[in-house]
Amino acid sequence: MLSCFEARRGTRVLLKSLDMGPCMDFLNWLEPDMSIQVLTCLDDPTDLVRISSVSRSWRHFVIENGLCKKLCLRLFPQLSRVAQVIEINNPDTKAEVGSSNSKELETLEREHRVYAFLAVGFTSFNVGDSIKRALSASSTDNFPEESIRNTLEPRDVVERRASYWSSKGQSDPAVPEVLIYKLVSDFVVINEINIQPFKAYFQLGGPIYSAKAVRFRFGHAKSPMDVESDQMGESFPDDKFIWTYTSQVFPMTQENILQTFKLPEPVLCIGGFLQIELLGRVQRQEMDGLFYICVSHVKAKGKSLSPAFGVEIHEPSGQFVLKNNMQAKGNIQPSLPENDSDVNVDLDLERDIRDMLPFVNMLQGNGVDFDEFEWNDAEEGMDEEFAEEGMDEEFVV
Repeated sequence: MLSCFEARRGTRVLLKSLDMGPCMDFLNWLEPDMSIQVLTCLDDPTDLVRISSVSRSWRHFVIENGLCKKLCLRLFPQLSRVAQVIEINNPDTKAEVGSSNSKELETLEREHRVYAFLAVGFTSFNVGDSIKRALSASSTDNFPEESIRNTLEPRDVVERRASYWSSKGQSDPAVPEVLIYKLVSDFVVINEINIQPFKAYFQLGGPIYSAKAVRFRFGHAKSPMDVESDQMGESFPDDKFIWTYTSQVFPMTQENILQTFKLPEPVLCIGGFLQIELLGRVQRQEMDGLFYICVSHVKAKGKSLSPAFGVEIHEPSGQFVLKNNMQAKGNIQPSLPENDSDVNVDLDLERDIRDMLPFVNMLQGNGVDFDEFEWNDAEEGMDEEFAEEGMDEEFVV
């Protein structure tokens, strides 16, 4: 298997040995497998979108070989559980009638549009706080005064009272605690988690009730309706969720600062739920001699891909339907936010999607802004014109 560097170098050598001009179409000279290997080396999703707009033959090559889908799978292996891709509110969608070949081509074209827009979204959407609300804690010492909801409060003191979550006390320091949060959407890319242990300034010596280590899980609810309808209490049954990703164990320091736990690779959370597992206790309370874990603040930094994308999870297989709302790309109608943070999320999302509209238009074959790449399916001999007149150097290997 050739490396990307070897593939690029081999292509240049081949073109030179054939005495080809710099404007020749290398896809016509290379074997399909070699062409796929060369184009697979592109790590910028917008390059694949632009390449598919060069000519009909290049577009068909990208679509028939599912290059945008392969790029998404390389970025996020979690997408291997996609059973079906559908488009919602697409006025150009045609009923699947005709031969099996035409239906297969329509499926490939739909997957190309959806995965291309998804790949661009992975790299374009702004990173922000991705937690929508706190669901439950495995234990709470004084509910609701020391509720998990306090971990999403940006202030350290609210109404002259310290804001934090506290576990129940344990004589065994090895007993873990679990916090569960609902993310801003069912389709979120998470880069890092931030946690700040609580310092009890009102106790002698200002002890810090941190955990020894922390681990993260992402997943979905077995029954979303049950989770949405249940009222949050002191605890929430963990068996209501299926966790599809588990991180490594990160050590936590006994410091009253917002500690950053960066994931080795960005993780696509399908289902929209985050579990924080606090492992081990380090601080004993002098009053009762028991070990506690207390947390002041929790944040999850990532990119929400809604409302443009949504999922429908099928149990017990764990596979899901990837839904692409075509109307959401160009017509953002944010609902009335509940607080200022929601305003920022809506504005960021609207700006991100508007910035991506040129690529959406290219995927739909409408109004390509790159004049040198314009083409018309009705015109004959367009590919030959590219070979004779030359292509932009950006697409010459």
